Amino acid sequence: MLTSWIDGRYLPHRRARVSVDDRAFLFADAVYEVVAVYDGRFIDARLHMERLANSLDGLRIAPPMTSRALSLVARELLRRNRLRHGYLYLQITRGSAPRWHGFPDPPVRATVFMSVTHKPAPGESPARADDVVSMPDERWQRCDLKTTSLLANCLAMQDAIDAGGSSPWLVAEDGTVREGASSNAWIVTRDGVLVTHPLCRNILGGCTRGRILRLARELQLRVEERGFSRDEAGEAAEAFISSSTSFVRPVVSLDGEVIGDGGAGEVSLRLYEAFIDSLRRGDDLTSGLDDNDIRH
Repeated sequence: MLTSWIDGRYLPHRRARVSVDDRAFLFADAVYEVVAVYDGRFIDARLHMERLANSLDGLRIAPPMTSRALSLVARELLRRNRLRHGYLYLQITRGSAPRWHGFPDPPVRATVFMSVTHKPAPGESPARADDVVSMPDERWQRCDLKTTSLLANCLAMQDAIDAGGSSPWLVAEDGTVREGASSNAWIVTRDGVLVTHPLCRNILGGCTRGRILRLARELQLRVEERGFSRDEAGEAAEAFISSSTSFVRPVVSLDGEVIGDGGAGEVSLRLYEAFIDSLRRGDDLTSGLDDNDIRH
């Protein structure tokens, strides 16, 4: 039986509850992080804590705990659940208050929730590939904040599934591919350039995205952080997505049309192998949840 943590209590996951007046339930007034765990250690914890701080600041939610306190709870959850591979889910809401669109005045205590999910250890190559369907990006204009307001993402995901795909790529009005519903989007051009959308308010700065950029430069790949169109993606040599739960996952088709030779590309596989190798070396796995304070 899984153990979760909510507002100071370790409980069986099925008994973890929040109030019906919690603003996450009423307004999606909350932020969250998903931190991957490899061999019992957190992956890129510092980047996740920095992004959590940015999301809290963007929603004007006062950080309820220090990073060190979050770390103690997170590590105890791993221990109690005997988690070796998987991920930690962390959510912070503005708290519970009578329903009103304005912020509670005076402020109420934030709700903090954590849970874990077990996954198999990652293999030597990606476990699956994606058939991507392009969808109009209908989300709000602060996608750089990792909030629980994900209805547009969920609708896009289901639309992609209904269209026979496995995930969507969200496309701006000018035809630029921004990102997936829960991932960053990448292509490799015919002349071998790795391309992904630059950081801005229209995409979420993925922690895995940052690690891949570093690894790509270590591999001496040519990298461009720029927008690319749906048409350019269709003509690419290869494509893939990245996220904390999938690492590097090849994209083999876009809107039913094969990308490249229809299989995992050489660059995608090199980056996946380098990613797994960096985890085995322990690169940046433990720093961040202990020494980075998210209070402002």
